[in-house]
Amino acid sequence: MDDLQLRVLPLLALLASLLYFFYFQDSPTLFERSDCSLFPYNHYWIISKRIVTPRGVISGAVEVKEEKIVSIVKEEDWHGNLKRGQIIDYGEAVVMPGLIDVHAHLDDPGRTEWEGFPSGTRAAAAGGITTLIDMPLNNFPSTVSAETLKLKIDAAEKNIYVDVGFWGGLVPENAFDANSLEALLSAGALGLKSFMCPSGINDFPMTNSSHIKEGLSILAKYRRPLLVHAEIPQDSESYLEDGEDDPRSYSTYLKTRPPSWEEAAIRELLTVSKDTRIGGPAEGAHLHVVHLSDAGSSLQLLKQAKSNGDSVTVETCPHYLAFSAEEIKDGDTRFKCAPPIRDAANKERLWTALLEGDIDMLSSDHSPSVPDLKLFDEGNFLKAWGGISSLQFVLPVTWSHGRQYGVTLEQLALWWSERPAKLAGQDLKGAIAVGNHADITVWEPNVEFELNNDLPVYLKHPSISAYMGSKLSGKVLATFVRGNLVYKEGKHAPAACGAPILAT
Repeated sequence: MDDLQLRVLPLLALLASLLYFFYFQDSPTLFERSDCSLFPYNHYWIISKRIVTPRGVISGAVEVKEEKIVSIVKEEDWHGNLKRGQIIDYGEAVVMPGLIDVHAHLDDPGRTEWEGFPSGTRAAAAGGITTLIDMPLNNFPSTVSAETLKLKIDAAEKNIYVDVGFWGGLVPENAFDANSLEALLSAGALGLKSFMCPSGINDFPMTNSSHIKEGLSILAKYRRPLLVHAEIPQDSESYLEDGEDDPRSYSTYLKTRPPSWEEAAIRELLTVSKDTRIGGPAEGAHLHVVHLSDAGSSLQLLKQAKSNGDSVTVETCPHYLAFSAEEIKDGDTRFKCAPPIRDAANKERLWTALLEGDIDMLSSDHSPSVPDLKLFDEGNFLKAWGGISSLQFVLPVTWSHGRQYGVTLEQLALWWSERPAKLAGQDLKGAIAVGNHADITVWEPNVEFELNNDLPVYLKHPSISAYMGSKLSGKVLATFVRGNLVYKEGKHAPAACGAPILAT
């Protein structure tokens, strides 16, 4: 080999490497994105006139590289920054942080005939949800140990279209077993969930304040939350008059779970939540009340606890904000849930509390079942399985009903992204911000659609959803999870590339 060849070969190698870098930097094959994403580039810009950021709504562009947001540029500051790379221009559509649903039952493993990870996360993606936290019950076995959490993680692997985390269960059998609870949390559970009333699931029995106190003491070491279904049955009260209450009437069911059930549970909870105050024995733990329905005395108690310094938050759900008891027809058991949907005046108070900040966030409480358990033919509210199926619809439902109250895009991001991310301990999610995961939903607020048989619905059993038949505004156009375009106008990415989220 002569001297010329010796000099030229390194230059050719350098040139080849540069060509490889510039030509393949956005190649789907290099990063094996073609199955995970409907937009097979690892570096691109999302442009919109309405991008919801922690500093307000801007007109500009979000730069995504691989899994992360690497820059955010206002329109007036572009200066040619967008000349290179791939561009997706969404015009006037809203570009918002992906929704984080901290309360969903996907029933996997063990009851996948009810829902399952593949169908549930496809529905989530179609609804703009980029992260959901799965509840520890309705699957079988319930997630109450490190071993049962592993079953959940294994079931999720390669079967989820969005990122999924997992709550563990606090039940009487593990509440006083510190080693068992610590093993569950060390295995990756993001926190714990308990019921103060019968859950309806045999291997997930109810807890009392003694169990909850023990749970909070363990959670304090890990700085993770305890989520509580706050209802305590009041056996001393008689709700139904023999022979006079029609089980097909929603008012009959409503009598069986009055607001006093929620109030009693929250009063008991607050006897132990004081331990979470600064300097308290459970400082570092956090108490979160799920799906608040009563906007009366229960809410006032929670407001007082917050003012006292208790580490407490509370969520409500779109079905409490969209429906009222007066509207529910005889026999329509799609609307049965616990706590129940209450009257129109209560609904108005819930909206006020949400807008004023007394309710911290929203969740779906997606709780499906097989249609047979809803007893549609019988229409018996007292015997039918309870739970609202909603996962795909929560964004348009919140927006459609919230517009009359002046809800803003920033408030939607606060209730559905920022605060849920904090509850679940997800520092890289919940906002369109540099360094965060590129979890983004794109939607058109003014597009109306009807939830009918012509609309693609990805829930396993659309017929059980109380929202079917509704007319809504706010169509989801696209959903990005860690930079992957996982959903686009009725199509999902070929592969389920969502990531299981485990606490560390």
